[in-house]
Amino acid sequence: MGRLKSYLWRYWRRYFLGAVCLLGTVTVVMWIPWWIREAVRIIEQGGSPRDVTGYALTIVAAGVVQGIIRTLSRSLIFNAGRDIEYDLRNDLFAHLTRLTPRFYSTHRTGDIMSRATNDLNAVRMMVGPGIMYWFDTFVILVAAVVIMGSLDWRLTFFVMLPVPAISFTVGWFGRIIHDRFQRLQALFSDISSRVQENLAGVRIVRAYAQEAAERKQFRVLNQEYVDENLKLTRAWGSFYPLLEVLIGLTFVIVLWLGGRQVMRGVISLGSFVMFTTYMGLLIWPMIALGWVVNLMQRGAASLERINQLLHEPPEIDDRLADQEREWVRGEIEFCGVSAEAANTTPNAASATGNRWPERRFNM
Repeated sequence: MGRLKSYLWRYWRRYFLGAVCLLGTVTVVMWIPWWIREAVRIIEQGGSPRDVTGYALTIVAAGVVQGIIRTLSRSLIFNAGRDIEYDLRNDLFAHLTRLTPRFYSTHRTGDIMSRATNDLNAVRMMVGPGIMYWFDTFVILVAAVVIMGSLDWRLTFFVMLPVPAISFTVGWFGRIIHDRFQRLQALFSDISSRVQENLAGVRIVRAYAQEAAERKQFRVLNQEYVDENLKLTRAWGSFYPLLEVLIGLTFVIVLWLGGRQVMRGVISLGSFVMFTTYMGLLIWPMIALGWVVNLMQRGAASLERINQLLHEPPEIDDRLADQEREWVRGEIEFCGVSAEAANTTPNAASATGNRWPERRFNM
């Protein structure tokens, strides 16, 4: 992951502005439950419908503003991720051009193509949507927990009890997704290499009547790819339901404990509605946490495969020659060069029996 630091630093301004926009979005979103509480309080007190309508219009306007700011943040961060993909692809191509034919004779073309396409796309998703949703999830989670704790720290404490289980689930499934995605990308490289080799050697395949054998081998590779993809899909499909069960458990705790406090008069109905609204805001961060983990694990696995190519040392490195050239010093010596000799042809000099005057110039 250290290789990405230089690429991320090139576009730090975009990430910074995107983070500022995300903070603005979270700020606007965090105010909406407060306005809902005030509207509920007005309804409880038998207030004017005009006041409730004012809060409703305020919430609608806040939704429009946060939508505009969120779109701007996505544009900044997503485009930065695409630019990083572009720079990384250029650097990878430049490195491949410095490698000698021996490297290409020992590495399959399909595998190189897979790393330069699918793996680069996974890295782009990690440095684009992955970073944005990770930051967005973290900020919303912290802000909501702080505000909920200020309302009722006891209820917030019970709400946060399932969080360790969520963290364990995310970490466990993250390792499974990482390992299976690596195997999936390796199988995709095998399929790409097989296709490239058959297309390049189609005459040999036909000459030895190996069409049926190659089709059978291609079906076997595709079936292995499908089976491995199904394993990844099963792990990914089990992750979300389990995460939603844990999230639903937090809502059960809120309804049970919060409802009892409302009936006892400890908190008002408006505060309870605001508390549940903040819980609703936490649903997306908790669900997005799983998607972010998936993106990060896939991107890390793909970046590891790309680094294997970038760490391949070239047998002839011109950059070392450029560095050593500063220490190289040479002299050019001219013998038998003069103005008179320049006007005298060799035949004329031999005819007169004169030799060319010798002069030496050191440079």
